[in-house]
Amino acid sequence: MLLSIDWDAFSGTRELVFDAPVWGTRDLDHDRYGAWVDRARRRGGAGAGDWAALDADFPLYPGWEALRAYAGVPAFVTLSHADAWTWLERYPGLDVLNLDSHHDLASRSGDPTRVRPGNWAGLGLARGLIRTVTTLYPDWHAALPVAEGFDLDRTREELRPLLPPEQLDRVTLTRQRQPGSGLPDPAQVTSLLLVQSPAWTNPAHDPALLALAAVLDAQVIGPLLPRTAPERGDEEKPVRS
Repeated sequence: MLLSIDWDAFSGTRELVFDAPVWGTRDLDHDRYGAWVDRARRRGGAGAGDWAALDADFPLYPGWEALRAYAGVPAFVTLSHADAWTWLERYPGLDVLNLDSHHDLASRSGDPTRVRPGNWAGLGLARGLIRTVTTLYPDWHAALPVAEGFDLDRTREELRPLLPPEQLDRVTLTRQRQPGSGLPDPAQVTSLLLVQSPAWTNPAHDPALLALAAVLDAQVIGPLLPRTAPERGDEEKPVRS
């Protein structure tokens, strides 16, 4: 099986944060950096680089540390899930477990035939690159009533008009019971993909992402967006390109 990890499964939001990108945002240059500068300033920060102002509303949830267990599994890292097919084409026809704050199976906006962050998994099902998809929502969605992973039956009903029945039958939606749970044994994982998703993730959490990618010895598919200086020591553990 393949394991896909979107960093927004850990770099998340508290309840009732109405400018949180998890509720829906674009994936343009401004959304990846400028929008985070704006959010920091609204919370009293000085702007670019002053990410501490985001701490209360946009925490780094626990559980990502469990991913260190996959060291030794062929791993890749990239900016966006729009790059996921480069990975899928290396390992076609397998089951995919996607730990993510979004199902990435279909979107009501944009070109439905073009691979984008919001539809890469659904198109993979449709075009034979993926056998089945399990969306594993992070445990903290249980406290956010508007989140996709709060009410799985509701989310499945929202998918019904977007996916043909044959594809929907190959989709499972589930949620972690606690941080780090629901992940497969490393021996069962053929490859892992780690995705930065900067439009949806707090820049303050980039150093943790880079450190994890280094532990996994992840090969770069698409260059990550540099938004903050690495923590002391991370400079000595570069991500492979």
